[in-house]
Amino acid sequence: MSGSRGGAGPDGTESGPDANTDVDQGRALATLFLVVFVDLLGFGILIPVIPLYALSFGANEFVGSLLVAVYSLFQFVFAPLLGRLSDERGRRPVILISLFGSTLAWTLFGLAGELGSLVGAANGLVILFLARALAGAMGGNIATAQAYIADITPPEERARGLGLLGAAFGLGFIFGPAIGGLAASGPALDTVGALVPWAPITEFTLPSFVAAALTAVNLVVAAVVLPEPDRTRSETGDQSRIEALVGALRTPALGVLVVSFFVASFAFSAFESQFIFLTNDLLAFGTAENALLLTYFGVVIAVVQGGLVGPLTDRFGEYRLAVTGATVQFVTLGLVPFAADWGRSLELVAFAGLEPWQTGASVALALVATPLAFGNALTNVSLNALVSRTASAETQGGAFGLTQSAGSLARTVGPALAGALYSGVGFWTPFVVAGVLFGPVVVLLGRLERDALVTGDEPASASTGPAEPSDSEHVSGGR
Repeated sequence: MSGSRGGAGPDGTESGPDANTDVDQGRALATLFLVVFVDLLGFGILIPVIPLYALSFGANEFVGSLLVAVYSLFQFVFAPLLGRLSDERGRRPVILISLFGSTLAWTLFGLAGELGSLVGAANGLVILFLARALAGAMGGNIATAQAYIADITPPEERARGLGLLGAAFGLGFIFGPAIGGLAASGPALDTVGALVPWAPITEFTLPSFVAAALTAVNLVVAAVVLPEPDRTRSETGDQSRIEALVGALRTPALGVLVVSFFVASFAFSAFESQFIFLTNDLLAFGTAENALLLTYFGVVIAVVQGGLVGPLTDRFGEYRLAVTGATVQFVTLGLVPFAADWGRSLELVAFAGLEPWQTGASVALALVATPLAFGNALTNVSLNALVSRTASAETQGGAFGLTQSAGSLARTVGPALAGALYSGVGFWTPFVVAGVLFGPVVVLLGRLERDALVTGDEPASASTGPAEPSDSEHVSGGR
């Protein structure tokens, strides 16, 4: 991407690279990619650790699930606050503070047993919850990273920049659990335990310390390399987050995008949370087999978000990609459980330790998962790009904070309701319901695209230049 391109923001103020002559766009994008990747890497490292760690303190499965959910809950609360703070005080300080907080959170998580006894708790479960809450609050920095992209890129290149952040998400979830599993292995525990015999090294604490160390390195790199972009400073009032959300929902364009983001996140989190239960029950897949499937799924998302979204946006525009992605998920999500069930009858050759019927089921799942991952990648990046184009230049952080907050709330309640459907009704129900939920998203985004075409606000390709949103589409962005 060229660093010489720029233009006026939606409200007529300068934004993009021309307003950031002191910012090397390529370096800033690379640093942001690293920040988000390592942030999600730390999150992913602890995915296989959190439930078992809670059980080791005497918690039951319900409490362990709450420990998982508390991250998204606090991300929901703090994402718009960090986004608004970045509008007021700067992107760089918020990113650095959030990285410091994440380092502290992962460290506390690893020291829960020792600290629990010091503060008088019967065990370290209270410390675990505090650490997860702090990590979730600091996880709201994604909105600030998205706003940073909007600051340094012209509108026609924004989807490509946001796609890079999406790729960082995918890669973090691909490599994080693998690193966590490696850190919890016997050789790693023996080696590190011999090097630091005074440290509480267990299969649960070492992955936490690895996440903390990676985030600390990330903090140092960002502090040295990441500059503060030029942006439009704004004077904010005392409007509450709830008032901002209600105001955003009343804004025609942004309201549709926030609702679509919530429903899409709710539906997809329902799918993700039940997928391993499905493959375990129907296909007798363990950790290794599921890791292989999820890695493939993550690779598809990363490739689409990091490499294909930009060219597709240039050709078709964000609206059409968002509608297309939601439509693909509407069709494919409900097919997942039936593909797994039907695939067992495909007696294919044994592969990688799988039985022939398991190989057949894996192929059937892959045939459905490929377009599903493609649709998910299109929807996520396109919705974020549309939010950026709808918000005014000085409210990018607040607007992204609202959508990130909506997504976090959806990821808090979606898995719980999906689990109730899976265990109480049938294995296929959460997947079918998740697919059906994308129907309203397709309708809402289709109407938004139609209105944009009628009013001439459809984002154009890079060759024709971007269309600016109308004044009615400007949003408060959390104010």
